[in-house]
Amino acid sequence: MDFEKRLQHAINKGRAAKDEEIRQEVGKKMSEEEFRNLHLKYRLELTDHIDSCLKKLADHFPGFQFNTLMGEDGWGSKITRDDVSLNSGKQARTLYSRLEMIVRPFTETHIVELVAKATIRNKEIYNRSHYQFIAEADMQSFQELMDLWILEFAEQFSFQG
Repeated sequence: MDFEKRLQHAINKGRAAKDEEIRQEVGKKMSEEEFRNLHLKYRLELTDHIDSCLKKLADHFPGFQFNTLMGEDGWGSKITRDDVSLNSGKQARTLYSRLEMIVRPFTETHIVELVAKATIRNKEIYNRSHYQFIAEADMQSFQELMDLWILEFAEQFSFQG
């Protein structure tokens, strides 16, 4: 074969390989419905973990009320508590504490997002958000992060309480 034929053969071979790669890539890409279904699966798994952990936390600190959250902001749970502080010579003060964790609804960005807000005795402790792309989401790491945030709240509440 002369150089021109070998060159044309190499170009055709490269194009064929590229076409095959594109076909495989398209096959790997998830449809919008698959993303929605996977987000739903992850949301259910995460909200079950949130419910379980916050109920256990409320059991350890009497006075907390547990509530399930469902709305346009997302799904999850919260625990809340009102205390009254009586200081000598001062008026009584109401002290509000809460821990709220929600999983945000599905969006076109294809992420699973966890949001946590914590307040202890009228002082915001944290307002955090963590997300992972749905296609790369690791539920174990999400649950470990939730556990850390809940344990941090428990430690700070018991210290300040």
